Amino acid sequence: MRVARTFIACVHLAPWALTLVQRGHPGVPVAVLSEARKVVHVSPEAALAGVTVGMRETAALSRCPDLHAEVITAPAAQTAWNELLEELYARYADRVEGRTPGTAFLTLTAPAARELAVALHAPVGLGTSLEVAQLAALRAKPGEVKEAAGAGQAEAAFLALTPIGHLEVLGLTPAHLERLRFLGLRGLADLVKWSPAQREAFLGVDVGKALNRFLRGERTTAVARYVPGQMIEARLSVDAPVHEPGELDAALVEVLPGLWTELRGRTAAYLHVKAETALGALSATRKLKWPLDEEALQRLAALALTETDALSLGIDRLTVGFSGLAQPSRMVGLWAGLAELEVTKDVLGRFPDALVRVHWLDPFSYVTDAQYEWVDWLTGEVRATPMTPPRVMPTRAQRHDRAVQGVLAFFEAVSP
Repeated sequence: MRVARTFIACVHLAPWALTLVQRGHPGVPVAVLSEARKVVHVSPEAALAGVTVGMRETAALSRCPDLHAEVITAPAAQTAWNELLEELYARYADRVEGRTPGTAFLTLTAPAARELAVALHAPVGLGTSLEVAQLAALRAKPGEVKEAAGAGQAEAAFLALTPIGHLEVLGLTPAHLERLRFLGLRGLADLVKWSPAQREAFLGVDVGKALNRFLRGERTTAVARYVPGQMIEARLSVDAPVHEPGELDAALVEVLPGLWTELRGRTAAYLHVKAETALGALSATRKLKWPLDEEALQRLAALALTETDALSLGIDRLTVGFSGLAQPSRMVGLWAGLAELEVTKDVLGRFPDALVRVHWLDPFSYVTDAQYEWVDWLTGEVRATPMTPPRVMPTRAQRHDRAVQGVLAFFEAVSP
């Protein structure tokens, strides 16, 4: 029985925010807007109509009246991306990577890759490494698979046809690409003709060394095992639709305590709220900051639901959830229970000046030396370091002389 060969597949859906808008409005020219209502991404249909990046929403609509422009927030885009990764993990492979929204790597056979490309209507590249698979995906058409799984001369011939615009995968910046185009270089084949020293001198040491390692065959050949993201949720069904903010607050008071208890001291990266109404479901996602506070979570959830206009439709069922769960890490000192450990005495016995403490003066001060000072571990005296600002304390005689001069200056109307 012949076992199907497994490749590293790259699914190219970047820019992810534009892909989300296009999936929600197929066949319509779309654009993604920034918070300032300026165009940041455009679809090919919108570009043909004259819409360009950086254009204001009003100007874009004047160029293309059928344009659908939408603001995609970072939390909403990240949530949708996590859902896609979960789906890829559940249906296709147990090794899935998607650190950057819009680019996913997974291990697949060639038939499964073709099935995935058709299902997502996205370009998919196959290769023996993450870098080669991504370069292949950039040259594939939506819904098709581009394979660069050969070895030796076959792979070298494939890489030689890589255009300059795709070299960002290998770490080159847009400024590098612009300079290479100015020199007349058209692809990776022209860069291969340079010596390693020339590449490092022109591209910089870091970028040049990374490119040289790639050309020597040093590549990432393994996809990390996917860890499913945990999410906790709580739901509440009401007898009568909720229309008033006061009723919403009462519903959140009933839902959130159970979620707060289930966190068990963990942190959460995102808050998800979903309101089911008679006309459909409305949802919102907000990014959270540590430390979490139960009252603040209630206010944030109420604000998110209010912005969806779910109250005007009447909420029949409310769902609140947390995702991105993690255990907070705290470092309280160099060693746990430092005062009780015998190692403290040994260290101080051999190196009396080795340990210091932080003495807080004013944590809210804008000046660093007024916020805290280092003091000796045993004596509590201020430990001066080369970075400690000099503090010259006047003597008693100097203070007395300064006071006398100030009084004389006052009576003589002379500036001190």
